[in-house]
Amino acid sequence: MEDAAPDVPATSFTKDPGGRSRDDLAAGLSTDPDFFNGDFYDTSKNISEWIKSHSPVKAAEDAKPFFAALRKERKSIAVGGYCWGGKFGAEVAKTDDIKVVCLSHHATVTSDDIKEVKCPIEILGVQNDTSTPPKLVYQFVDVLRQRTKIPYFAKIFPGVAHGFACRYNTTDPFAVRTAEEALAYMLDWFNKYLK
Repeated sequence: MEDAAPDVPATSFTKDPGGRSRDDLAAGLSTDPDFFNGDFYDTSKNISEWIKSHSPVKAAEDAKPFFAALRKERKSIAVGGYCWGGKFGAEVAKTDDIKVVCLSHHATVTSDDIKEVKCPIEILGVQNDTSTPPKLVYQFVDVLRQRTKIPYFAKIFPGVAHGFACRYNTTDPFAVRTAEEALAYMLDWFNKYLK
């Protein structure tokens, strides 16, 4: 896809901690564009400063040529957003660029964002999350209940914290099972709305 959208290079990672390739799991093309220009977040960086220079709102705007190239090839687009990617997912779900979105332990998403979503949305929250506590997920559900034409699903995963679906301990059976459950929910949601 780099030829179709040279301004959005693919990242160098495609596996989750369990070693499962996203390409192996998705029912079609799976890609991870690098909206960070190689400057990925790690715990040695100040998160507030890093987010200031890596806006998910700007990334959503930068993704437009990438999505246009995929649509030109008649691809249907689903976005799964984890943490920072949750805000990215919410932003692109406000456009007609994608068909379906799943937000997992998302950060910085607001009820106002949810009011503007134009496609089916799945929200996978967690019990122990200071970024997006269950109370906020319930607010999102309240917003979506008012929007009768937007299909939605929300679930709060008990006993897990922010990052549970992509940064989990692969030797902890509960963590692995919970992350696999979240992935299954996301893929089922995508399959339901991409058919």
